[in-house]
Amino acid sequence: MSYVAESLVSYEKELQKRWDAAKAFHCDLTTELDKEPFYCLTMFPYPSGRVHMGHVRNYTIGDVIARSKRMEGYKVLFPTGWDAFGLPAENAALKNKTHPSVWTNNNINEMKTELKRLGFSYDWDREVSTADASYYVHEQKLFLEMYERGLVYKKESIVNWDPIDQTVLANEQVIDGRGWRSGALVERKAIPQWFFKITAYADELLNGLEDLPQWPTQVKLMQKNWIGRSEGTQIKFVYSHDQAQYCDVFTTSLETLMGVTFIAVSPQHPLAIQGLSSEILKDLSVGSAKESDLMTMEKKGAFTGFYVKNPLTSENIPVWVANYVLSDYASGCVMGVPGHDDRDREFAEKYKIDIKIVLSDDQVPVLINSAQYNGCDIPTARSQMLLVLEEKKLGHAHTQYRLRDWGISRQRYWGAPIPIIYCSDCGTVPVPQNQLPVVLPLDCPIHEGVHLKDFAPFMNTTCPKCGKSARRESDTFDTFMESSWYYARFLSPQSSHPVDSDLAKRWLPVDQYIGGVEHAILHLLYARFIHKAMRDIGWVDSNEPFQALYTQGMVLKDGAKMSKSLGNLVEPSEYYERYGSDTVRLFMMFAAPCDQALEWSDQGVEGAHRFLMRMQAAVHRVLSYDRVLPSSYSDRQKEMRYLIHSTIQSVRDDYDRRFAFNVAIARQMTLLNALSTYICEEDGDSAIVREGVEALVYLLQPVTPHFAQYAYEILTQNSDWIMDRGWPTCDQAALVKDVIIIPVQINGKRRFECSVKIGISADELRNQLISDNEFKKYFDGHEIQKMIYVPEKICNFVLKPL
Repeated sequence: MSYVAESLVSYEKELQKRWDAAKAFHCDLTTELDKEPFYCLTMFPYPSGRVHMGHVRNYTIGDVIARSKRMEGYKVLFPTGWDAFGLPAENAALKNKTHPSVWTNNNINEMKTELKRLGFSYDWDREVSTADASYYVHEQKLFLEMYERGLVYKKESIVNWDPIDQTVLANEQVIDGRGWRSGALVERKAIPQWFFKITAYADELLNGLEDLPQWPTQVKLMQKNWIGRSEGTQIKFVYSHDQAQYCDVFTTSLETLMGVTFIAVSPQHPLAIQGLSSEILKDLSVGSAKESDLMTMEKKGAFTGFYVKNPLTSENIPVWVANYVLSDYASGCVMGVPGHDDRDREFAEKYKIDIKIVLSDDQVPVLINSAQYNGCDIPTARSQMLLVLEEKKLGHAHTQYRLRDWGISRQRYWGAPIPIIYCSDCGTVPVPQNQLPVVLPLDCPIHEGVHLKDFAPFMNTTCPKCGKSARRESDTFDTFMESSWYYARFLSPQSSHPVDSDLAKRWLPVDQYIGGVEHAILHLLYARFIHKAMRDIGWVDSNEPFQALYTQGMVLKDGAKMSKSLGNLVEPSEYYERYGSDTVRLFMMFAAPCDQALEWSDQGVEGAHRFLMRMQAAVHRVLSYDRVLPSSYSDRQKEMRYLIHSTIQSVRDDYDRRFAFNVAIARQMTLLNALSTYICEEDGDSAIVREGVEALVYLLQPVTPHFAQYAYEILTQNSDWIMDRGWPTCDQAALVKDVIIIPVQINGKRRFECSVKIGISADELRNQLISDNEFKKYFDGHEIQKMIYVPEKICNFVLKPL
C-alpha cells in the first residue's frame, strides 16, 4: 500500500501513539552510563494557547539536533515544559473572564497536543509548569539561600508607574512615554522592591564570556555592552552650604572636570527634595525610565538653589534637577559638561547655563581654559588631576558597571509569591524552608488590578519567630526568575531537592541551547547569574548553564514578522493536517539557513511535500531490487557509490557539527535525483540504487522522523525504531576515487566535463578526448596547436584557426 493511500496524516498520528505508549523518548539519567551524555534544550514556551510558526522552527531545530545525536550514539536528554506565570496570562484571563490558572492550564493542554502532533521527541516525563507549587517551591528555596548569603536586599527603586492601572510597567510596556494598556503618561516612582545582587558577579559574568566559544559573537557582545564595565574616577563635589556632605559623581572623562558648569541630579536626590516643591519634582518624574527614552526625551529641569564646589578650583557649581538622571543609576548625580556632551549642551542652552570649552579641536586634543593643565594631552591631564584629587581625598580611580541589580518584585497576582513575612516586632523574616511552599492562592477574586495585598486570607499570617500576627510579602517574583534555572530542574523534576547535584555533575552545563537572540541580555544573562549563585550554594559544580548557544532566525510572511496585527499569521495546524508534520518540518529546515530569517512560502511547502512523495515512490520501487552489490564496479558504478557515501559523510557533518540542515537536505535531494537518473541507464545497478535509497531513509530521520520510520518498516519488515539504528555506514573504500571529473576548455572557454582516471598522462588524456564525441563537436577539422593539462584539475586545447 502506498504512503499516499495510507495518508500522511493518519500514519503520523498512529506512529505518535506508538511513541507515547512505548515512552520512546524517555531518558533515564541513571542508566547507560557508558554512553556520552548530550543535553539538548530549546527555550521553553509561554503557554499562549497556540503554537505559532516561530515555535515550529525553533523546536524543529532542537528536535533535529536531538535525533541526530541519538543516531550518533549519545545518551540524549531533550525535555520541555511551560513558562507559565506572567502578566500576559493574567490580562488574557481577565479579558476572557476566567481565572489565570484555568486559562494557563487549558493553553498548556492545547499546545502540548500540537507539539506532540509535530513529532518532537521530548521526554514528557520531565514536563514542568512554572506555575505549579511543586516547581516554584524550589525557587523560593533558592531565594532564601541567596538571602542568607547577602545576595538579596530590598530598597526603594525608580520604576515606570502607570497611574491609571496602578501598576509597575516593564520598559517594554512603555510606548512613547505612555502605558501600553491605559495610554496614561508614565511616571517615574520610587517604590520598595526586592533585588538580586547580580552586580556582585559583574566581573565574573563579563570575564566568563571568554569561556563561551560556542556562543554567537553577537550575543556575547550584547552582554558585554549591557554589563558595561567602565574605568574612570569617582569624584566628591562637596556641598557649598554644608562641607560635611557631598555628591558622589562617576566620570570616564576626568579631563573635562574644569569644564563642569552644573551638576545634574535626579528628582529623588536629597538636594532636589530640599530645594524644590513636590509638584515640580512630580512633573520632572513624568516619563519612561527606559535608557533609550531618557536619551531622546525633551530635557527638562529646575535649579535647586544649591551649589557644590569644583574639587580642583573650589568654584561654586549650580545643582540642577534634570529629568534624564535616574536615582538608581550610580549615585543619581552626573557632571554637566555642555562644552563636550550633546545632552548637557541641549540642557544648558535651554536654561542658559554657561558652556565652557576645555578641549581643543586638534587631531590630538589638548586641554585649554583649564589653568595649570593647559597644553596637557588627555592621558597626562587625567593622571595629574587624579593625583590632586587623591591628595585632597576628593577622588579615586573607580570601576563602574552599566549593569544594575536585578529587580525581582512584581506588583501582580499571577506569579510565585516571595517567601518573606513582615512582623511589627521582628521586622523582615524569611519564611523557614520547612514552611515552604508559600502557595499562590487560587481562590483569590480576579478583577482588574488584582493584587495579593488585598486578599486577607493570604496576607494575614503569624511570625515564624515570635508567633504574633504578621503579614506576608504581597509582591510576586519576576517571571525571569522561573526561566533562569528551569534547565537544572529538568534533571530531577520529581525530586524533593531543587537540583540533583550528582546528576548535575554529569549533565550540566546544557550541551546545546536553542532560542532567539532577543533573549541575549535578560534571560540569558540572568540564567548565567543564577547558575553561578547555585554553584556557590553547592547545587551545581559548573560555571555556566549553557555550553553552546544557537540563535534561530525569525519566520516572516510577506517580508514581515508574523503577527496578528499585520494579519499575516500562518497556522501550523492548517499545514500539518493537510500535508503532514514531516512536510512542515522539512520546509522549515530547507527553506533557509536556520540562523537567518525564513520567508514562508506555500509553494515551498508543496515542494517539500513533492520530495517526500518521490522518496515514497523510490522506497516502494526498490523493494524488489537486489541487496547484493556487484563484486566489482564499473567506472559509472564507482561514481554512483562515491556520491552515495560522500553524501552520507557530508550530511552527518552538516547535522552534527555545522547545523547546516538546509545544505544536508539539498545533498539528499541531489542524491535522489542522481539515483532516479542512474536506474534508467544501461549500466544502472539496482543494488546500488537500493543502497542509496536506504541511506536516504536514515539520513532523513532527524528531519522527517515519521516518513523515515514508515520507510524503514517497509524496507526491513521490522517494527523497532529507526532512530536507534544509528547512521548508515559510510564505506570509506567507496570514497577512494580512481576516476575524477575535470573541466575541458577549448581556446580558454569551458565547454564540457569528462571523467578521467587518477594519474592519467597528458598523452593518454589527449587520445581519450580526441575520440570523444563531445570534443569532436568543437574540433571540427581544426588543428590542435597546443594542449595544456594541469593534472587532475583542468585541460585546455588551443586550436589553430582555419
